[in-house]
Amino acid sequence: MADKAKIGIIGAGLMGHGIAQVFALAGHDVKVTDPSAEALATLNDRIRRNLEDLGEDTSAAERVTPCADLSEAVADADVVFEAALENLELKQKLFAEIEAAAPQDALLASNTSVIPITAIMSGLKNKARSMGTHWWNPPFLVPLVEIIHTEATDPKPAQMMFDLLAAVGKTPVDVMKDVPGFVGNRLQHALWREAVALADVVLDCTDNFPARFEINAACVRARRPLVSGAAIRFEGQLAVFDLRRGGPCYRCLYPDQGDAAETCEEAGILGPVVGTVGALQALAALKLMLGLDAQAGRLQTWDALRMQWRSHKMAADPECPVCGEPHV
Repeated sequence: MADKAKIGIIGAGLMGHGIAQVFALAGHDVKVTDPSAEALATLNDRIRRNLEDLGEDTSAAERVTPCADLSEAVADADVVFEAALENLELKQKLFAEIEAAAPQDALLASNTSVIPITAIMSGLKNKARSMGTHWWNPPFLVPLVEIIHTEATDPKPAQMMFDLLAAVGKTPVDVMKDVPGFVGNRLQHALWREAVALADVVLDCTDNFPARFEINAACVRARRPLVSGAAIRFEGQLAVFDLRRGGPCYRCLYPDQGDAAETCEEAGILGPVVGTVGALQALAALKLMLGLDAQAGRLQTWDALRMQWRSHKMAADPECPVCGEPHV
């Protein structure tokens, strides 16, 4: 591999643009593709703003080239990182396209935190050069990157990836077995479960479905009340789950993985909306601890633009993989 490997990245969202920033700042030429024209149009400006905030050289953003076509982004790449939505079928489709368009010796890596790498790479003709690289958000600040080996991963390409990541300032760690959640997530989730077990009430203020699902599962196991809040644009919502009495739980409300959910970065968010939802979460928690009616089992949605609240009764899903009868 050349001293300054050419990097191809699939996905210009939260993780993709952050990974691109890391390599561009280290002097690598980076090409990024995304099906969203808007994400590509704002790519360089987002990277430039990050660099400015960090006091880094903003000219590094010029090394990043947005590409409308996947084949253009990977045609001359030495290393390809896939950072698309957490959807197995989508990732498998992308890697079929990547393998057809990228050089035969290019390293192929998927940035996923939840999907087995073996499953993602199952359709590749040459699996020896494939692996997982689990970056942590934000990629340009968190040093850890897990390199996940499958049974088919050749040690030589994996070592090349290790050396590349180390050279750009990351702290790579080899995960020699493709286990669910890899290593970092499993340790983190164990800490979450312990923290939940110590609490009287849990307030979930996270902004992504994987974290919400994990917190919900921990609350169901520990039988702890959960107060969930969310906000995006002019919209807010509040849901109280008194899991001391069983379902419904958060997973009953959102049964899928929420892969295509909008993010705050993409859709925007207003401070007063977040503040209002947070204050109502605190109020619901106090009611729960005082034994007062906290409207458990209801989803409250707020249209801040029209100043309208709506209340919806939630039903427990008997087939819920978290709180349903076979799983509790």
